[in-house]
Amino acid sequence: MTAGPAAATRPHNRKQLIVEAAGQVFSERGYHAASMEEIAAGVGISAAALYRHFPNKYALFAECANVMVDRLVAALDESPPEAPLKDVLAAVTRVTVSHRASGGLYRWEARYLERDDRRLLRTKFAHVVGRVTEMVRREYPLPDERLRAVAALGAIGSITMHHTSIAQRRIEDLLLASAMHVAATDPAAAEGSSRLVELPAQPVPRTRRAEILAAAIPLFARDGFANVTNVQIAQVVGLAPSAIYRHYPGKVDILVAACLQAAGLLAQAVDRSLHQATDPRQAVGALAAAYVAYQFEHNALNSVAEAEIAGLPADLQRPLILAQREHIAVWEQQLRGARPELDPRQARLLVHAGFGVAVEAGRALRWQDAPGHRDAVTALVTGALMW
Repeated sequence: MTAGPAAATRPHNRKQLIVEAAGQVFSERGYHAASMEEIAAGVGISAAALYRHFPNKYALFAECANVMVDRLVAALDESPPEAPLKDVLAAVTRVTVSHRASGGLYRWEARYLERDDRRLLRTKFAHVVGRVTEMVRREYPLPDERLRAVAALGAIGSITMHHTSIAQRRIEDLLLASAMHVAATDPAAAEGSSRLVELPAQPVPRTRRAEILAAAIPLFARDGFANVTNVQIAQVVGLAPSAIYRHYPGKVDILVAACLQAAGLLAQAVDRSLHQATDPRQAVGALAAAYVAYQFEHNALNSVAEAEIAGLPADLQRPLILAQREHIAVWEQQLRGARPELDPRQARLLVHAGFGVAVEAGRALRWQDAPGHRDAVTALVTGALMW
């Protein structure tokens, strides 16, 4: 008996293709919004065929979460102990850039892993960070070597969070240079910068609608939008769940309000920071200080806006994406003023690298707000941009 055409053309690496396609869908759409049917369509198979490889969406998600970090671990373990930091970060950069479409699930979606899977993932990432930290300590004996290592990896990992298109080799070169400069940056270089930042205060909730929003934001940040119910939000505010609908038509409208509030506060912070700058180089430093201060001051609000925007319907996403683009355009203009050798896409890539540094360094500090922490992260963000 001979095999049919379908069997003859079935790829031997189908499971790998599934994981690659699923990682991209989870990264772009979020765990809860992604469907097995959508993933199967991306591979060109039926949902039934997909279930022959993975029993459910969670099993596929857990596999995706491990694939990238396993590649990073392998890249590090293949490097000899005496390898220069630049060579090791170059290997990490190649892996990350090659799989940028599926890497975005780590920043926000990994919180949906079950406890044991999350612990395993953290252990693997800790191995990566530990190895890079040893090299940073050896080559750049400055304070806070672990923070600098995490920040350097954050610059590289930033490529998974946006779609800026440049030749792969140029992306790798820019990210590697950014990461190396972060690793070599003295965290005390921006000491006192936090004192120069005047952030807009988060609005005091004076109406029931504002109280609902204020109650929902920390819940969304902690548990994820999909896992929070109107019942939980109502309990915090002291309302009957049905009363929520007098103020918001649905839970998604609360999320949109949170995202718009985040965009508005960030825009105000940027405007205030640029008033003090007299040239583009100062402006870049001012933007870095303001962005870091905003991240620490409004961390729950910002994490909600960053994590959940991908899951919104397209018509609700548009004004938020426009606000993001306007924000990035300000950075791009000032960075190109300070570094005229950069073209717009190169500048945009580095701006995102700076954002990646801020997020990962802030996480490493557990967002414990203190002037010293803000100053250190500001120095590292500036190091990712200026050299």
